[in-house]
Amino acid sequence: MSQRTRAGYGGTGPGPITPDGCAVEHWLRLRPGPEPGIIASAVPAGATILELGCGVGRLTHPLIERGFTVTAVDESPEMLAHVRGARTVRSSIEDLELGDERFDVVLLASFLVHNGDPAVRAGMLRACRRHVADGGVVLIQREGADWHVRVPRESRTEHGLIRVASAEPVDADTSAILVEYEYGDARWTQRFLSYRYTEESFEAALAAAGLAVDTVLTDDGTWVRARPVR
Repeated sequence: MSQRTRAGYGGTGPGPITPDGCAVEHWLRLRPGPEPGIIASAVPAGATILELGCGVGRLTHPLIERGFTVTAVDESPEMLAHVRGARTVRSSIEDLELGDERFDVVLLASFLVHNGDPAVRAGMLRACRRHVADGGVVLIQREGADWHVRVPRESRTEHGLIRVASAEPVDADTSAILVEYEYGDARWTQRFLSYRYTEESFEAALAAAGLAVDTVLTDDGTWVRARPVR
């Protein structure tokens, strides 16, 4: 995750920090959850995947192990240095241009679609449409419907704790989010702006980029499969 609009960062943990405030070491410690299985169940076996905002390869590596061919994109060289087994491209998502290349699957995970900058949000979705094959799909991970009001909340990982400490309204559609990452030997905090979609505004944003929702992949509504519209 390395494309969110940054509002601030602090911490006592080791390692470099990306321009948007992501601690590389935190993402190296965080193991993949159910995401690789969700992705694999929604796309053809052996598909080519363009992973946007790949970070350190948290999803890249298990997808490669499942037989997918992955092109991994991130703007942070510190993140990309940890990606193995995939072609890597250093670029912001919204500015990505891979010529005539098209992919069976374009993956926009890590809630990047909620970027606090409207131009960046729109640019990300256009990049998805620009690089998906005509018969391909775009997989998008989005926030739960109540995530800006159900705070504080926390989840435990294998080695630490992730706490969404607050979500302060900035305007009618945007919140300033404070997340705390705690481990036995390190602690990081990150602040960023997150846009709150309704179902209607989410579908409208996709439509503006030439995409349409095909199906919701998970019971909590956080994973969506979209298809290109001519």
